[in-house]
Amino acid sequence: MNKRKHRPGHEQEDERAHGIANKGAEEGGEEGADEGANEIVLRADGLVKSFVQGQQRVGVLHGVSLTVGRGERVAIIGRSGSGKSTLLHLLAGLDDPDSGAVAVAGTPIGPLSAAGRAALRNRWMGFVYQMHHLLPEFSALENVAMPLRLGGMRARAAAEEAGAMLAAVGLGHRLGHRPAALSGGERQRVAVARALVGNRLVVLADEPTGNLDRDNAEQVFDLMCRLSDGRGVAFVIVTHDESMLGGVHRVLRLVDGRIT
Repeated sequence: MNKRKHRPGHEQEDERAHGIANKGAEEGGEEGADEGANEIVLRADGLVKSFVQGQQRVGVLHGVSLTVGRGERVAIIGRSGSGKSTLLHLLAGLDDPDSGAVAVAGTPIGPLSAAGRAALRNRWMGFVYQMHHLLPEFSALENVAMPLRLGGMRARAAAEEAGAMLAAVGLGHRLGHRPAALSGGERQRVAVARALVGNRLVVLADEPTGNLDRDNAEQVFDLMCRLSDGRGVAFVIVTHDESMLGGVHRVLRLVDGRIT
């Protein structure tokens, strides 16, 4: 992954990213989300990405473009090594494309510094991975509240919102439990709650049910669909699990670095 350095001229773009985040937090998120998204919450135009392996440059993505609307669920499928995870990293602003552009809630990611990107992600984006990535020393409530606290919300308000989100995923009775005291399915539900808390516009999910048994996988995916519909949150889901495809609005296939 490329390390980003602060470049002169980014101050104005960073102020815009922080301004969007602060406005959404002050207004409770919903009105700010509508203004920021303009229905398209995530846009990628002509993404090209390659990596150097030894003496060769290997192309991974070749002009990938997509748009995701508010509340839309989009699955991205493809064989291992086809570039799905690379694409998610570019959509999140965690890596830079060789060329092309990504915009979240109408704000281009490319010109932002690392701090500006982090502010944009914290306000508008959530993430669910194959592993839950919960912090083991913190309770379920503290894990879910953490993005809110990092965004500047006061402790009591963050705890109340996190508790309500955990109740929405059926874990209102497990607020004080640490990850080690939770089942695999419960840990992943906490991860979903963490991704959705704070009126996010879009969640990027990389094999979100990959480590779960069939019953728990179905429960977690059904939960994601229900919360997506109820809260108007878009999901971009990378998966090998074809049973999930019936619950999404669109399926994009990544073949040889191109969307088909």
